[in-house]
Amino acid sequence: MAHGPLSGLKVVEFAGIGPGPFCGMLLSDLGADVVRIDRKGAGRGSKTDVTARGRRSVALDLKAPQAIEACLKLFESADAILEGFRPGVMERLGLGPDVALKRNPKLVYGRMTGWGQTGPYAKAAGHDMNYIAITGALEAIGTKDKPVPPLNLVGDFGGGALYLAFGLLAGVIHARAAGQGQVIDCAMSDGAASLMSMFYGMKAAGMWSNDRRANLLDGGAHFYDTYQCADGRWIAIGSIEPQFYALLLEKTGITDPDFQQQMNRDLWPSLKERLASVIRQKSRDEWCAIMDATDVCFAPVLDMDEAPSHPHNAARQTFVTVEGVVQPAPAPRFSATPGQIQGPPPAIGQHSEAALADWGFSTGDLDALKAAGAL
Repeated sequence: MAHGPLSGLKVVEFAGIGPGPFCGMLLSDLGADVVRIDRKGAGRGSKTDVTARGRRSVALDLKAPQAIEACLKLFESADAILEGFRPGVMERLGLGPDVALKRNPKLVYGRMTGWGQTGPYAKAAGHDMNYIAITGALEAIGTKDKPVPPLNLVGDFGGGALYLAFGLLAGVIHARAAGQGQVIDCAMSDGAASLMSMFYGMKAAGMWSNDRRANLLDGGAHFYDTYQCADGRWIAIGSIEPQFYALLLEKTGITDPDFQQQMNRDLWPSLKERLASVIRQKSRDEWCAIMDATDVCFAPVLDMDEAPSHPHNAARQTFVTVEGVVQPAPAPRFSATPGQIQGPPPAIGQHSEAALADWGFSTGDLDALKAAGAL
């Protein structure tokens, strides 16, 4: 029995890559019953496929009419579905929103794409970097010399999966109140643009420049950047507020009067060089001993081997190990209905019969699907 605030929510997920699986993981971690439709013969699955955790896998041959009908039967008892194909693919399969909502008028139909269902780019291929490039986000991140992709955190996961999860749950709340389902058109380009809201406001206020690393939050300021230590490792300093900045100067022993002009942007480059030379005099561990858990707004920059064992992460059990694979625990935390990982990533088709039976398929239904080669 699943636990968590979404316990009882039934979701059908069509297998994909990137934001779709991550959205399914988020919903499952918080207790939703997520059944993933995999293509029959698609492979084995892997325990290191972390974003596939916590679901049950049903393998169907979507070229078989019986498999399409099985999907529509699942829709009838689902609260929501999510798919990440290019526009038009689900319609060609016979599983588009019009057909689905006729079967279940309260269904929330989530569509995850890079460019959205409409627009000049809608049917073009792309990846995270492309989707965030047209929003102003990619141009704003990087070195002076070039924009640098921020992994696929901004498009796939921040602008995609999180917005789809948010949209699906908002849609379910509406459907339960009004009895009306709807389609959620979740474009990573839209989500990444939305994530840039504060920066567009700062730009309009004259507080943000198009020049990379010339701004308060992009590494332009000497008091908001990463610095290399004597041992080659790095620390992150974010001493924006005056009282935090004063503590930074105290902890580093800096008495140079130029540093009192914190917000003088003309001085930022030279102050950064001087602060960097001070930081290089001690190792990362030495700076941790001086600044850890203070109001400097400080943290060591950890790699993925180090992060799980950091004392703060260890105390909060931010990372867990499932079948030998270290991975982030469910987030956020709920006081009354905590989420949990419902299981390791499934093998393709591992739960085909059991999951369908739980969702109302009879023995005869399952036998018919197997006889037709659809299951």
